[in-house]
Amino acid sequence: MPNNKSTRRGRSGAPLVPDSATLVRFAETLKLRGLAAATQSEYVRFARKLLERVKCPPEAVTEEQLRGHLLALKQEHGYSPSSMRTAVAAMRALFGTHLGRDWKLFDLVRAPSQQKLPTVLTREEVARLFAVVREERFRVFFRFVYATGLRLFEALQLQIEDLREPDRVRVRGGKGNKDRLVPLPAAMLHELRRFWKTHRNPRWVFPSVGRGWREKPQCRARLATIDEPMGQCSVQHCMKIARAAAKLPRGTCTHTLRHSYATHLLEEGVSIRLISAYLGHTSLETTLIYTHLTAVNEAAARAAIARLLPPDNPPPV
Repeated sequence: MPNNKSTRRGRSGAPLVPDSATLVRFAETLKLRGLAAATQSEYVRFARKLLERVKCPPEAVTEEQLRGHLLALKQEHGYSPSSMRTAVAAMRALFGTHLGRDWKLFDLVRAPSQQKLPTVLTREEVARLFAVVREERFRVFFRFVYATGLRLFEALQLQIEDLREPDRVRVRGGKGNKDRLVPLPAAMLHELRRFWKTHRNPRWVFPSVGRGWREKPQCRARLATIDEPMGQCSVQHCMKIARAAAKLPRGTCTHTLRHSYATHLLEEGVSIRLISAYLGHTSLETTLIYTHLTAVNEAAARAAIARLLPPDNPPPV
């Protein structure tokens, strides 16, 4: 988040200009609105992008300058509809909510979403993925995501106290800043306990390890004192390597395990309403996309359609 002593650096390594008082106040406004921490960070990041382009303080930016910036994001940088929606939301929060600018631009910009089916692994592919991940912390992490369907940032934030119940895990601060309870298989709980004994951190189940922790015994002892969880970049990097080693479909990422969890539960006959609750979806409509991805449902639907058509008994000639 912005502060008066910014530690951000440019490509040359030189410190950038500290965030303006307006941007600092904007960050405070986002906190007061109760937005998720990740959303706050994204909104401030998009605000910085704009200010670095126009080279003036937020209160001096014109509607025409903002229009040109959004066009550049779309046409020059090729932002996806999802990224464009986030950019527009950030600008609306900064100039509309925070600075009180009643610009028509916000009502004109549209970024329709693309209805793409997510990548889903077969159960054999999931097993193949786990088999190629040699480093225990990543293997246990991926298995935990698949066993619970948690989002990447939700799983990374897992704390010891979230495992107090033997058959459920507490998800804290999920999307929309909501907590929820998700079933936890006994075998997975056993794996988590076994993994915890390798670091014995009093707070985090997946603590950050830092560089050189394998080679240095003192680094292993330090794991119990680390006060931050494992980073998203290291997890995604490991997934990228594992995807290639396991020869998984292009587009496979950590979030793919969440999609696979939901799809495989549907194939097992679990209620879609329960799955929606486990995933933390606000709307059942969001969960319904998985009905298009289950091989079992597809086969059952085809069989039912075939039964609809009565046999052809033409009248005698």
